[in-house]
Amino acid sequence: MTHSDVCRKNGESPGVCCRQIGGGGAGARGYRERMPHTPALLVLDMQNALMAVADRAAETVAAIAGLRERARAAGVPVVTIQHRGEGLEAGSEGWRIVPELRPAEGETVVHKTGADAFVDTGLDRILTALGVTEVVVTGYATEFCVDSTARQALSRRYDLILVADGHTTKARPDADGLVSSDRAIAHHNAVYRYIGYTGRRIRVLPASEVDFAAPGPPVRRS
Repeated sequence: MTHSDVCRKNGESPGVCCRQIGGGGAGARGYRERMPHTPALLVLDMQNALMAVADRAAETVAAIAGLRERARAAGVPVVTIQHRGEGLEAGSEGWRIVPELRPAEGETVVHKTGADAFVDTGLDRILTALGVTEVVVTGYATEFCVDSTARQALSRRYDLILVADGHTTKARPDADGLVSSDRAIAHHNAVYRYIGYTGRRIRVLPASEVDFAAPGPPVRRS
């Protein structure tokens, strides 16, 4: 679906509407808020080398795999994010997505080189073209790429579901100023239960409770 298709679906002039989208400013924000609820599932950095050191790797992969199947069945876009960098050289075995989550033919893959999946990538453009208003965020690593991408999504006026059992980080004890992996995951789940962004709906749900249908009105946070 192109920008023009989305505009026409929303009963607006493509010329005006698409200028609002491309501008990235107040017009684009207003555009997104007028759109019907349309979710997309984001799967961040679930790559072989990272899962080899991750906490609860098998459980996290299973949770995301189940969610992905439900998204596909519901016609919800699945966007796979793949990191490239030291130890994750493009084309290497460690860089590849784990077999259980490898994108199907025709599914969108976004390549990134930093923690934030929106920076210097086409992710925002892709989501806008699909008419997406809410992102369901999963993947690795909780306090780096997952957190950076979730906050950026909120700043770009997307609603957010953080999948509580669908993100993980490097397995570790409390050390070197970092809390243990299980505490880091629990901490970020707690933060997103309380954080507030004006006009945004933010939810933290286990994979089993994620419903891709339109939710009720957002809960006002003080």
